[in-house]
Formats: sequence, C-alpha cells, structure tokens
Amino acid sequence: MAARNSGGTDTASAVLDVAERLVQTRGFNAFSYADIATELGITKPALHYHFAGKAELGEALVARYTSRFSEALEAIDAGGGDAAHKLEAYADLYAQVLAQDRMCLCGMLAADFHTLPGPMRDAVIRFFDHNETWLAGVIEEGRRDGTLQVGGAGREIARIMIDTLEGAILVARTYGDPNRFAGSARRLLTEITTPPRS
Repeated sequence: MAARNSGGTDTASAVLDVAERLVQTRGFNAFSYADIATELGITKPALHYHFAGKAELGEALVARYTSRFSEALEAIDAGGGDAAHKLEAYADLYAQVLAQDRMCLCGMLAADFHTLPGPMRDAVIRFFDHNETWLAGVIEEGRRDGTLQVGGAGREIARIMIDTLEGAILVARTYGDPNRFAGSARRLLTEITTPPRS
C-alpha cells in the first residue's frame, strides 16, 4: 500500500502537490519531509499519518503522475487527428511541463534511479513502458492509414522519441530556454513525420 488515508483528502493531495513540484525541480533525494511540513505548515507526524515514509510518498507520486499522464494520452486519442497530430500533442505535454520550469517527474526520478526504493524503480519503468507502447501504437496507426511513412519499427521510433524529448527538456531547462526544447522537438517530429526520399 503506497499511502495511508491518501485517497482524496485535502492534506494528502496538498502533500502530493508539494512533493511533486519538489521532485520536478530538485529531484527526489534533494527534499525531505521537513521541507513539505514547513511549506504546508503541518507537523512531520501529520505527514507520516498520510504517507508512512518517503518511499510510500514516492510510490504515490509516481502512481498519480502516471494516471494523469495516461489521462492526457487518452485525451489526445479522443481529440482525433492523424498520427502526426497526435505525436505533436505528445511532445507538447513536455513543453507544458517545461513552461512551469519543471522536469517530467519520471525523467527526474530516472536521474535518481539507483537510489530509489525498488517499487519506485519498477513504477518509473512502467511509466516509460506505457508511453513507449502508446507512441508505438500511434506510429503503427499512421503507417496503416498512410499518414506516416517512417522507416524502422514503431517501438524503436517510440524509444527515440521519448529519449530525445526527455533529454531535450533537461538541457533546455539547464539553459532556461524553452525555445531550445521547441526547436529540438520540432526537428524530431519533422524527422519522424517526413516521408523518406526515394
């Protein structure tokens, strides 16, 4: 169980909100329960009431982030449009995070990967696997309906896309330059969606 009594209480949600921002801006190992307690004006025992320890808090964070990201992917599917449009919308999810001067939560956790508790490591991998599967499905959908003419397996292209976007957001944030990310994402999408020359 990732959390105690965390199913929708205002305090638990506030704890998750603060912790998510701290992970996305500092990393998982660079904040403590004391940081959250101070920001929310509550005691550390109150935090432990909702999340027994930092490992449990981390699991709840990844679960919530993955759920919200999955909902965003479902919204992209529901919005219609061809495969190229869906890939652009996917890249825009990263741009929206960067606009808040944050990193993808699971990208940030990947940097701390070997110091994370086992269940958190497993959850981070599941997040990336889910994204890879969704992207591969979009790419194969584009192949089937003729809107994408790309070389290489769909899963391989999906991996390249995730790896590139995660790296691009990291470097763009380092420079404080969202346009740097936008340029990289645009070039990536052009490479993926432009038919190969015969």
